Amino acid sequence: MDITKATKQINLINASSDENLTNIFHQIRTSKSSAVINFGASWCRVCAEILPSFNQLSNKFPKLSFVYADIDECPETTQHIRYTPTFHFYRDGERVDAMFGTGQERLHDRLWLHS
Repeated sequence: MDITKATKQINLINASSDENLTNIFHQIRTSKSSAVINFGASWCRVCAEILPSFNQLSNKFPKLSFVYADIDECPETTQHIRYTPTFHFYRDGERVDAMFGTGQERLHDRLWLHS
């Protein structure tokens, strides 16, 4: 087995705290970058199922920043999140779309639309 094919770089930022996620939001706004934030939870089965696809998609869309935020690790900044997973899409630093639930094809289509 070729180790280079088995190991793929993942372009994913993990928000590990409220302060960290606040800084990520600030960076998205001030840099006017495009990004997608996956709000999930460690106890959410559906979140666990979509996370590998989210990771893989981060390599297919290198112009987008991919962020994962666990709502339990960032409780203050994610208190508005009511469903997991929830995906927020940003273009030019502004939130332009949201997707609730899972579905690799749905997610891929939304990413293509916002890249």
